[in-house]
Amino acid sequence: MLTTFKTEQEKFWAGSFGDEYTARNAQAKIVSSNIAFFAKIFSLTHGISSIIEFGANIGLNIHALKTLVPGTDISALEINQTALEELKKIDHLKTYEGSILDFNVDYQRDFVFTKALLIHIDPSMLKQAYDILYRTSKRYICLAEFYNPNPVDVVYRGHAEKLFKRDFAGEMLDLYHDLRLVDYGFTYHRDVNFPQGDVHWFLLEKKG
Repeated sequence: MLTTFKTEQEKFWAGSFGDEYTARNAQAKIVSSNIAFFAKIFSLTHGISSIIEFGANIGLNIHALKTLVPGTDISALEINQTALEELKKIDHLKTYEGSILDFNVDYQRDFVFTKALLIHIDPSMLKQAYDILYRTSKRYICLAEFYNPNPVDVVYRGHAEKLFKRDFAGEMLDLYHDLRLVDYGFTYHRDVNFPQGDVHWFLLEKKG
């Protein structure tokens, strides 16, 4: 178990608040919404045989992907120990404990993604997180986060400096000129069939 962290945000999510988040989101109905969410994104891709999620929590996205793309090599990174123990119960899933900021890229995956992870990263460490995403990706990078054209700090359940909105995809496109924007979209919390938490998603692809 990790005992040292680079940022206050990592410590926050590894501790009791991260445990509470896990408990709030342990709902089977979220998986059905995630299947619909990823079906749209994966319809824009081809040739995916390996996937990694950074910040997987208990694996609600992983369960959806196992339904959509069965037999795919899937990995997951999670910083919170309670959530990690749930991840380890998923068959044929390679798990990593820790922060994206400490991840050692062991091999590239066809599809690399985050879903509500970058919004919780210390802004001063985002370039390091982008570098990990870029180097881990063989082809696609999907960012499903909260978009804002200008960086803003949002008070999150009474806590400051724990949730940040900004143009994460735009920043990656500016940093890595061999990335192109494939498509983007928005999921609304009032969707009558498959609601999500007002997440903006951006699918990027390496041109080379």
